[in-house]
Amino acid sequence: LYLFGKMPDFETLQNPKSELASELYSSDGVQIGKYFRSNRSPVEYDEISPNMINALVATEDARYEEHSGIDGRAMARVFMGLFAGGSGGGGSTLSQQLAKNLFKMRDFSEFEGPLYYIPGIKQLIIKTKEWITAIRLERAYTKSEIITMYLNTVDFGSSAFGIKSASKVFFNTTPDKLKQEQAAVLVGVLKAPTYYSPRLNPKNSLNRRNTVLEQMYKYEYLSEEQRDSLSKLPLELDYEVENQNTGIATYFRTVLHNDLAKWAKERNIDIYSDGLKIYTTINSKAQAYAEQAMEEHMKYIQGEFDRFWKGRNPWIDESGREIPNFIENAIKRTESYQYLNKTFSGNQDSIKYYLNLKKKMKIFTWKGEKDTLFSTIDSLRHYKKFLNVGMLAVHPETGHIVAWVGGINHKFFKQDHVKQSYRQPGSTFKPFVYLAAIDNGYSPCVELQDIPYPFQLEDGNTWTPQNSEGEYTGKTYTLRQAMARSINSITANVMDRVSPNRVVDYCQRLGIKSKLDPVPSLCLGASDVSVYELVGAYSTFPNQGVYNEPQYLLRIEDKHGKVLYEHIPKKKEVLNSETAYLMCYMLQGGTQEKGGTALGLHRYPGLFTGNDVGGKTGTTSNYSDGWFMGVTQNLVTGVWVGGEDRCIHFTTFTYGQGAKLALPIVGRFMEKTYSDKATNITPARFKHPAQKTIETNCSIYKTGVADSLENEHILNRDNSDVRKEF
Repeated sequence: LYLFGKMPDFETLQNPKSELASELYSSDGVQIGKYFRSNRSPVEYDEISPNMINALVATEDARYEEHSGIDGRAMARVFMGLFAGGSGGGGSTLSQQLAKNLFKMRDFSEFEGPLYYIPGIKQLIIKTKEWITAIRLERAYTKSEIITMYLNTVDFGSSAFGIKSASKVFFNTTPDKLKQEQAAVLVGVLKAPTYYSPRLNPKNSLNRRNTVLEQMYKYEYLSEEQRDSLSKLPLELDYEVENQNTGIATYFRTVLHNDLAKWAKERNIDIYSDGLKIYTTINSKAQAYAEQAMEEHMKYIQGEFDRFWKGRNPWIDESGREIPNFIENAIKRTESYQYLNKTFSGNQDSIKYYLNLKKKMKIFTWKGEKDTLFSTIDSLRHYKKFLNVGMLAVHPETGHIVAWVGGINHKFFKQDHVKQSYRQPGSTFKPFVYLAAIDNGYSPCVELQDIPYPFQLEDGNTWTPQNSEGEYTGKTYTLRQAMARSINSITANVMDRVSPNRVVDYCQRLGIKSKLDPVPSLCLGASDVSVYELVGAYSTFPNQGVYNEPQYLLRIEDKHGKVLYEHIPKKKEVLNSETAYLMCYMLQGGTQEKGGTALGLHRYPGLFTGNDVGGKTGTTSNYSDGWFMGVTQNLVTGVWVGGEDRCIHFTTFTYGQGAKLALPIVGRFMEKTYSDKATNITPARFKHPAQKTIETNCSIYKTGVADSLENEHILNRDNSDVRKEF
């Protein structure tokens, strides 16, 4: 009649449900993050240190191996204590505690029956159900399985559910490596996770740890000497609560989460509780080097930026004057302002009061988090003065993303600057202009003159691109030299020969999906693109003309190992291999030609050991954006550096150029990555097209071809077979 309510049935006992975190893994098998509501990840029995098992049994259930779910001696002690007027102590076995943790018969109405509402009966019914369930668990599982399930489900506090999470949160280790004193701390926490928390109440935790050590000595898991020695040790934590702001690849994990959420919703999968195993292309060692390189350089460049603007605000207009009311207008775009505006129905006095109300908060600095008293306005003003970064590294032959750095600190700067931000690429766009020429018959050895090159615009006016240093040399340069030196006038000349529309077409072939305006200024990178798009496009060159869209997800498995998703590479040949090789040769000019803008890479000699290296800088006209693209056979890396708002930047070429802002990050990262054999990213020469001989020696190039090009825009002629003509 269900007077006592339901009980877990046999099928439920065989397949107990608990929320399991979904785990992310790098390509080299390192766990790099989780998605969870309850931070719980299961482990097997042989993955748990005997120290943990011993500490748990000695403290919670000394006769664990002897009973069948209920410890009669312990229960008798409890009842005698109760009759004597005391508490009687705890009498629950580990099996009973597991039944309580797994099925939560105290919390869910589905287990309630009519008798629950009779005073004094409910608690007896619940305890009886837990006893019966414990006995059934003992019949269904081995002792090892029960203790493993217990340690996988128990709450250790600090948002750590299960022994795997607790080991990571409190000691930054794994369950199999727990020392005796660490195991004693974790077992001690179980009695009352907050009261005995080693983080929140270290004195209580230390006393409880020593009690556990005493129990281990009592039941002969420790010698007297070991107990005395361990009891004298201080608490030594390596504490960090796991969340989306901690660990490596924080921005990447957030972007991937957004993709997974959509995929999971379509399949009725819960990524927070279904225990998925998500395998990514990220190389954990390369990712760590990317974050190191970013932090080392951005800490330095922010110091330069702060000194440059000392005593002044860095938000300026095109005339170099501070933008009035910049912060007051910017605050209106924040969630805080929108909330206050709604709360006070637009009353500006109330809104202003709360926006300027100072309160305790932690703020980001490059010297570490700082406690301060700031208002919302103060906070916005503080963060607007920081330069930020977007960085992506891809293995071009597979399209696998090996490192992703979306900003300087995910906790304080949420926007991802790899895939979600779009900025003008400046001169990093120029290779696409030269590509259109090379693929249609031009040689890297074609010579053009560095002189003003005016464009006739549709409105009847003319536009003449200025060189970065504001002067024209009048000298003649090969296309390779011109691209290496990033000469605007010659790039404009080439753009006019091949036409903006043709350049846009090549960009689209190479995976750039952003809207590109087919206008003359496009040759200098006037249209916004993302780091993600640019790195993918550049990767086509060392991959012999085959475009791979950058990929970061390999495979998804359920908690039982069944494959739910597996990535199928999408490859598309968009260039012939000769053109691709010549573009690699052109990019090498940046590191080889006199005046090459990528010569700064030679400060990182480990990068050049066994490697062909190409590079291209990019700087927008007002120094709002600094870019650098580094290209090798097995690694293409792109970096953008700039202010969150385009009006926040250096004002001089010395500080604001891509070679100063972005190149050092690429150089540091690629040198570290190639110098460590454990990354499995090996140096290599650019691949020559199969059975092809490509002449790149400009000294034997026939200048007559170049002369003919000076006077005829041959590539704009309709129905011309340029390659055949050359």
